Formats: sequence, structure tokens, C-alpha cells
Amino acid sequence: MSEPVNLRILDREYLVACPADERDSLLSAAQLVDSRLRDVRNAHRSATLDRWAVLVALNLANELGQLQRQLRQRNSELERSLEGLTQRLDGLLAQAPSAGQSTLPLRDA
Repeated sequence: MSEPVNLRILDREYLVACPADERDSLLSAAQLVDSRLRDVRNAHRSATLDRWAVLVALNLANELGQLQRQLRQRNSELERSLEGLTQRLDGLLAQAPSAGQSTLPLRDA
């Protein structure tokens, strides 16, 4: 169930509905947006709020894209590693005696 959450970004209040279990994430995102907007505003005093918002959105989208590329690369590396381990394990299992055979000689008691 959604609940109203009050956000403050660049000294403006925004009331946003979100699921209760996403409240902390939304507040964290709002703090990030507020911080980035303040940084851009301080660097580009003559620009408008619309321009600041576009610059922040582009910067965040660029960072997201970089993280997604890194994640894809790590996933590919992990898949290659797992494939190598699977091949090694298959090789070892192929060399192992079958389930009905013993690797130790049996002694007569």
C-alpha cells in the first residue's frame, strides 16, 4: 500500500506516494537529487532550474549506464569462470570410477 512521503529538493516540498517498503530508498534518492542539484546550481548560477535538472538527469543516467556496463562485464567474467569450473568438474567426474566401483582394494578379513 502506498503512503505519502514528503520530500524536500532545492528548498521545495514535494509530496510523493510510494510503497511503505520503498520509503527509505525514495528518501535516499531525493537526498541524492537534492545534493546533485545544489552542486550543479553552484557551478552554473546563471542557468535555469530546468537546465540544472537536465544536467543532473544526464549525469545520473551516465553513471547508471557505466554501472550497468560494469555489471554486464562482471556477469560475463563470472559466467566464464563458472563455465571453466564446470568443465573442470566434469573432467574430474569423468575420471572418477563409477558409483558401483571402489577405488580401494578390498581385503579379505
